[in-house]
Amino acid sequence: MPETSSRPSFPRRAVITGGMPYGNKNLHFGHIGGVFVPADFFARFLRDRIGAENVIFVSGTDCYGSPIAEGYRKKVENEGYTGTIEDYVRANHESQKAALDAYGISLDLFAGSGLAPARDVHARVTDELIRRLHERGYLKKRSTRQFFDVEAGTFLNGRQVQGRCPVRGCKSEKAYADECDLGHQFDPEELIAPLSQVTGTTPELRPVDNWYFDLPAFRDELERLMDEWDMDPQVRAIVTKTVRESLVDPVIYVQTKFREAYDAVADQLPAHTLAEAEKGQQSFSLTFAGWEERDEAREKLDAAGVRFRTGKCLLPFRITGNIDWGVAAPELEGTSGLTVWCWPESLWAPISFTQTTLELAEEGRYSSRDWHDWWCSEDARVYQFIGQDNIYFYCVAQPAMWEALDWGLTQDIPVANYHILFMNKKASSSGKIVPPMAAELLDAYTPEQLRAHWLSLGLDQKAVSFNPKAFDTSVSHKDKATGEDVLVRDDPRVVDPALKESAFLTNIFNRLARSCFYGAANVCDAHLPAVAPSEEAVAAAREATLAFERRAYEFDAHGALGVAEEFARAANKRWDDASKAAKGDDAAYEAALADAFVALRTTALLMHPAVPFGCEKICEHMGFSPELFFSWDHAFDGPAELAAACGETPAEHRIVPLPPRYDFFEKHPSQVRSK
Repeated sequence: MPETSSRPSFPRRAVITGGMPYGNKNLHFGHIGGVFVPADFFARFLRDRIGAENVIFVSGTDCYGSPIAEGYRKKVENEGYTGTIEDYVRANHESQKAALDAYGISLDLFAGSGLAPARDVHARVTDELIRRLHERGYLKKRSTRQFFDVEAGTFLNGRQVQGRCPVRGCKSEKAYADECDLGHQFDPEELIAPLSQVTGTTPELRPVDNWYFDLPAFRDELERLMDEWDMDPQVRAIVTKTVRESLVDPVIYVQTKFREAYDAVADQLPAHTLAEAEKGQQSFSLTFAGWEERDEAREKLDAAGVRFRTGKCLLPFRITGNIDWGVAAPELEGTSGLTVWCWPESLWAPISFTQTTLELAEEGRYSSRDWHDWWCSEDARVYQFIGQDNIYFYCVAQPAMWEALDWGLTQDIPVANYHILFMNKKASSSGKIVPPMAAELLDAYTPEQLRAHWLSLGLDQKAVSFNPKAFDTSVSHKDKATGEDVLVRDDPRVVDPALKESAFLTNIFNRLARSCFYGAANVCDAHLPAVAPSEEAVAAAREATLAFERRAYEFDAHGALGVAEEFARAANKRWDDASKAAKGDDAAYEAALADAFVALRTTALLMHPAVPFGCEKICEHMGFSPELFFSWDHAFDGPAELAAACGETPAEHRIVPLPPRYDFFEKHPSQVRSK
């Protein structure tokens, strides 16, 4: 492949991961469209770019933790479910995998942290990693208070308690024992208005022992990493902005109406700096040297009846928990019987899944069978595709743990997307706006229509609404004849926003492909054009390829697809003009066809990561192997050069003729009007 100094540099090997869905549910469209389709786009692009043997794409069901235990409890109590919790998780895992397969998500392994074949590997990695953190002095045993339901006579797991988030500035009304649904971390005693989800009563706080990772010790390392990420074009600004919100001194915000009560105990608090309330604010702030001093002050303020809220800062990161359904934690310093909190073990699950993938792989499938070559090598990279609300875990806790382990783990490149909204509102499977399941959407759209649409939303820039007309039950207008409401989904005058991108596939791209194959059948005896393409066509293909590569490198799928579409539209127009001008002149028609074939091959190469099924049909009909056709080692080669790589001249290389009216990109049957 010709080298250009301004072209981006790619690693020798790469691991791509997609954020793990909980094992208590199937996948709604946000899981697929917001995380897995962007991850799959990049994984497919990298396989084409650096070779399939150098890419591992893994994810899996997050099997353990309180969300799963609570989902299982409700299913047993409300539905009479008789299976085990493992049966429950396995059924959800299989449904998740079926949805991913239906959308063409090309995972090398979609595992389950609590299911074979990854379960034992994950348990081993968990044990080794926690012992390593303890040996290096970064695990601390803390006695903290956990919610206890007196009426039920049991400790409550994290999801069995709900209240309001105590972090200043957060308006989440759905906060659990120690984190809210927006990802803010806090101690259980800070939760505002807690209620047991088991009995509806207010739970007590009782002491329990657990292990915590000394996250605050890594503030300097995290600040240095943020400086590096600020300069990295592959890391989005929202990541460093979000992380830096926690890289601050611990602060308590006290309402000004409690000033006298604060003054009465101020000299009893650890050393701190007071900042008076700024204009328009109702709280003054107390800044402390560390989280321990802040917590000591918090207890004294609480005892004095002072109301306050805390700010974001680095806190010890809980590693273990007290629920039965979890990965067993190793016995340390006589403390036994604990399980690992689901969030920490989900951070290193991709390592477990990589090891499992390599253990299961046939000889020669991957360029190395040693997981260290994928996670610890200078010429390898790990790309984590996550939702914006998971930045704290993957971009604060995980990098600090990687430093603490001293295993030579390279810091991941986080790819954090904003949320996809549904009908302009935040969609959550546990919220008021229940989104459609990913599988449901396929009753009205093809997988490639939805893949192209989601990739074009530009979720790297902002939260964007997904408004599929087929699921839009809002009122369009009243029927003049009946006076009844006509819903948007039933109004033929309303254009479907979800089909905007597929119009390019089913019209322009299809037309370019059909023109090439039907034209070759007519004037080239079902072979490639024997004449050379024009310099203009070759230059346009090269320019589009380089522009696409740059945008794909920066995870700008919206921009990358825009490059491919603009190129294909221009090529289609060039073909229209040239083929019309060549009417009756077979030589001129073949020359126009040579340009069109160059454009078709380039468009198929660029669009392959987004809409692989149709592009692979084009490859098949052009008569090349996918390994050659989609390889970026030949990115600037046209069909004639690809034929030469097979030892053939264009006139010797046969293409596969098309049946009449063949479509490489089809509409969903529901979108085709019956005649």
